[in-house]
Amino acid sequence: MDDRATLARRFYRHGRSVHSTRMYADLMLRCARDIEAGGPVLALMAGHAGPPDSVPALRLLGAVHRLVLTGRAPELAAFYPSAGGLYDGDAAWPAFLRVVSERAGELAPYLDRTVQTNEPARAAALLPGFAAVSREYGRPLRLLEVGASAGLLLRWDAYRYEWDGGGWGPPDSPVVLTAAAVDVDPALRVADRRGCDRSPVDVTTEEGRLTLLSYVWPDQPERLARLRAAFAVAAAAPATVDRADAVEWTRARLAADHGGAVPVVYHSIVMQYLPPDARAAFAAVVRAGDAPRAWLRFEPEGAEFVVRLTTWPGGEERVLAHANPHGYGVTLLTT
Repeated sequence: MDDRATLARRFYRHGRSVHSTRMYADLMLRCARDIEAGGPVLALMAGHAGPPDSVPALRLLGAVHRLVLTGRAPELAAFYPSAGGLYDGDAAWPAFLRVVSERAGELAPYLDRTVQTNEPARAAALLPGFAAVSREYGRPLRLLEVGASAGLLLRWDAYRYEWDGGGWGPPDSPVVLTAAAVDVDPALRVADRRGCDRSPVDVTTEEGRLTLLSYVWPDQPERLARLRAAFAVAAAAPATVDRADAVEWTRARLAADHGGAVPVVYHSIVMQYLPPDARAAFAAVVRAGDAPRAWLRFEPEGAEFVVRLTTWPGGEERVLAHANPHGYGVTLLTT
C-alpha cells in the first residue's frame, strides 16, 4: 500500500470513528477523498503523516482551526461555529481547500507537532478516585500527573462538581461540571501538585491558550467555553508542569520525600500516545515496591473508557467508573 493510500485510510478511519462532531467527521472524510484523488490535502500532508499511532487528521484540522481563531482565514471562519459561523460541508469545502492550498506555508509548522488537548471535564471522571484515596488514607494528596499538557487537571479541586441533590467544590468556580454523586471526605486536601509532559503548554500565555483552543472541535461550543473558564482558574491556581519523560519523572517523584502526604500518580487518555515499551516501563515504575501511594487512570479499555484505581500497600486494584472520553456521563461502579 503506497503512502497516499495509507494516509487516506487513516483519515477515513478517524472520520468514521468520530461520533460527537459532525463537522470534523465530515471534513476528515472529505480530506480522505482528496488525498485519494491527489489533491491539495495530499500535497500539504506529504511527509507529515507521522508514525502509525499518531493522528494526522487532528494535526491538520488543528492547524486550520488556529488560522480561523486568529482571524487569518475569514472566508472559512464563516463556517466555523467557534468563530460565530454555521457549518455547511458543501459550502465550506471549497474555502477549506483554498486555505490548504494558499496558506500551506503557515500550516506546515504545526503539522508535525504533538496534538495537545487538556479537557477539564475529565476531572469529573477522576473525582471518584481522588475521593477514594482521601477517604482511605486520611492524608493530604500529593498530585503527580503524567501527560499533564497545560496542567488543567492538576487544578481539579478548584472546579465545582454538581449532581442531583448535591455537589462538591467551590460554589463560585467558573468551571462547573456535571458529575456522579461522590462521597467526598470533608477533610480532602491537596498538599502539592506537579505534572510532566513531553511538550507542556503554558496557559498563562496567549500562544498556550490558542494551542489548546485550536485542538477543540469547533462545533462544540460548550467545550470551548469550559476551556476558557479553566484558563481563568489556572491563572489563579499555579501548578508546575515539567518538560520530562514520563518514566524517569515518575520514578524520581515517587522516590522523593512526600512529607506525610500520599502520592497519587494519575493520567487521562495518555497511554495510547506512548509506545508499548514505554507503557510497560511506566507501569513497572508505578508498581515497584509497597510504599503507600495510589495510581489513578482514565484510559480506553476496548470500546469503553474506564476509571481504574490501584493502591498500595497491597496493590489492590478496582474499576471505579465508566465515562465518555471527554468526561461526560460518569457511571460509578464501586465507591
